[in-house]
Amino acid sequence: MKINNFIEEVEKLGIKLSKRQLEQLEEFYNLLIDYNEKVNLTRITEKEEVYLKHFYDSLTLIKAIDLTKGLTICDVGTGAGFPGIVLKICFPQLKVTLVETLQKRVRFLYLVKEKLNLKDLFICKERAEIFATNNRSKYDLVTSRAMARLNILNEMCIPLLKVNGYFIPMKGSIEGELEEASNSIKELNAKLENVVSFTLPVEESIRNLVVIKKIGDNKTIYPRSFNEIKKKPL
Repeated sequence: MKINNFIEEVEKLGIKLSKRQLEQLEEFYNLLIDYNEKVNLTRITEKEEVYLKHFYDSLTLIKAIDLTKGLTICDVGTGAGFPGIVLKICFPQLKVTLVETLQKRVRFLYLVKEKLNLKDLFICKERAEIFATNNRSKYDLVTSRAMARLNILNEMCIPLLKVNGYFIPMKGSIEGELEEASNSIKELNAKLENVVSFTLPVEESIRNLVVIKKIGDNKTIYPRSFNEIKKKPL
């Protein structure tokens, strides 16, 4: 996806980017590529693919929720900052927390924050389930991109939400996942509101945004340890 195509497709999402925001995305790309030569952050390095599969893909979250409001967002398992840093660049009013377990990635996230001068961007090196235990009912929106199956993700992410907040994982194929996750959604006092399905431009690959609303408080036993979650998902 060339830059002009990126701008056109992003405008179709209802997002108008300023010159400064486009410069920040370009700088983010350059930092990603430079750092990736020393530390493996992503296998996608060709510029047109980064703009499509990382930048544009991150922004498709707007198909499921209004990001123009001053929401508090937690991006669980952010990796190299997708979608969290892209959302912060394009919607600077958001307060974004990035949760990542690997120190090498966390160092990169701090570098990007500093170089791009991103305010209200918080970075936490922590396992998702431990972070959730210590930050219950704190966020309006929690998201996670291609991190784990839904029945695993739910227990680590839904407890982070305020009541009436949304967990919207960003996924490719979700074949079988909704059915196996139905009990965890119920047990965690949430409900499945919608699944927004679409294809990425250019390559036509499948994407799904699973919209889950938290409707009540969670039991304090959740989230359990990761070993328990993985061994016996809800």
